[in-house]
Formats: sequence, C-alpha cells, structure tokens
Amino acid sequence: MNYVVSLSGGMDSSTLLLRCLHMASIDNGSVTAMSFYYGQKHRVELDRAQALVDYIRSKGIDLKYEVIRLEGLQYLLNSALVEGGDEVPEGHYAHENMKATVVPNRNKIFASLTQSVALSLANEKRQEVSIALGIHAGDHAIYPDCRQEFRDADDAAFRIGNWESERVLYYTPYLMDDKYGILRDGQVLCENLGLDFNKVYALTNTSYKPIRIGATWYSDYKSASSVERIEAFIKLGVPDPVAYADETGSVTWEVARDHVEKVLSEYTEAA
Repeated sequence: MNYVVSLSGGMDSSTLLLRCLHMASIDNGSVTAMSFYYGQKHRVELDRAQALVDYIRSKGIDLKYEVIRLEGLQYLLNSALVEGGDEVPEGHYAHENMKATVVPNRNKIFASLTQSVALSLANEKRQEVSIALGIHAGDHAIYPDCRQEFRDADDAAFRIGNWESERVLYYTPYLMDDKYGILRDGQVLCENLGLDFNKVYALTNTSYKPIRIGATWYSDYKSASSVERIEAFIKLGVPDPVAYADETGSVTWEVARDHVEKVLSEYTEAA
C-alpha cells in the first residue's frame, strides 16, 4: 500500500509516519509525508519534522517529504496559535479556554491538500493510496474539525469533486487508542524499523509554547498539548527525551513530570 501522511512534527503524526513506513515495508509500498507552514508560533515543529525525516533516511529507509508553505495566511487568521495571536493558554485540554487554540478551518485546508496529493499519486501509480490520519480516542470535541461528522462531510465533497477518487482510501490505526497507546506503539515500531526510540521522540515537538534559549529550542511543559504528551510518557514509565524549559531556563524531566502530575491531580479532583 502507498501512504500519504500529514506530518506536523508532533508525537502523534511522527508515530503515524513510523507505522506507515512499517506497513509499506511489508508490501513494497511507498510513503509520502507533508508538513504545512501556516504562520504557527510553534514553527520549530517543522525543523523537528525535517530532522526526523533526515534521521529516518540515514537508516536507509526511503521516504518522500515536502513542506507546503501557506505564506501570508497567518495575517488573515484569528487564533492564539499563529504569529500575532493572543497568548497560548495553559492547563488541561478540557478547559474552555482551549478554544483559543482553534485555527479556523485548519484541518479542512490540510485535508484538501493531502487529498490532492494522494489522488495525484494514485493516478500516477494506477494504484490505491491511503491517506493516513492520526485521529485517536483522545481527539477533542473542542476542535470541531476533529469530529467524525466533519471528516465524513469532507470526504463526501472530495469524492463528488474528483474523478477516480475511489482510489483514495483512509488509514486510521489509532482510532481506538489514546496518546499513551500511540506512544506504546512507537516503542514497538522503533524496534521494528531499527530506529532509536529516544532519538525519534527527541526530534518531535508537541509544545504550543516552545521556548528559545540561545540557539536551542525547548518544549514548555505547561501548555495543554505538552501536558497531554507528558502524561503519555508518565503512563509508559519512561522519561520524555525532549528538552524542557520554563521562564527560569532549562529544567529536568522530573520538574516537567511533577508539574503535570499536579495538573492531572487537580483536574481529576475538580471533575
């Protein structure tokens, strides 16, 4: 099978990329990965995505990769995640203020471009191509474009508007998993592909509020996306290899872990 992956540079999409590479190796398929620049504050994720691709290629694994640049879009968007937007909120993802991290129609924009590439590849190869999606049980109702009714409507429009669209399929291996389940699969996939787990996940960015100290980018550990990521590593029982920092400078994994454990405890008590 041939796969097209939207690679954000985060933990979920990076694991999904590994899953697709593993599946493609079984039946002599191909993997095409795409990243998007839309003026996001956490654009370090693009550097991480490229570094991960470079590392994978250094292990002799074939992978096509392109960055799609949507120049100027950030000046027309209203979201805390893009340059010029409000401050990214902190806390648990379920909090109402997480709506500030919605980027209007982001998944529709990405889906349209991914569908275009997948259909082009399918017609070129005269073979079926699967669009790989990292959607999982932890996807949030706070994001309307993560809901099933949105995906169904979007797919219907794609099929109405294109010839040969039946050649494009979907691959959703984590539909019933949470972030912990995805990370656990990442451990197995790294072993299967001959990749170093710590190297792979050190080259991912989940933070919506990355911190630059000198020439080095660190992840924050207080924004909701980081809290979710750290929770998965806590459940897995291994340290997160990503470097963390706060307003005081770089911090240890233990500092980040202890903060998240406190946030999770307070959220559980409040619920």
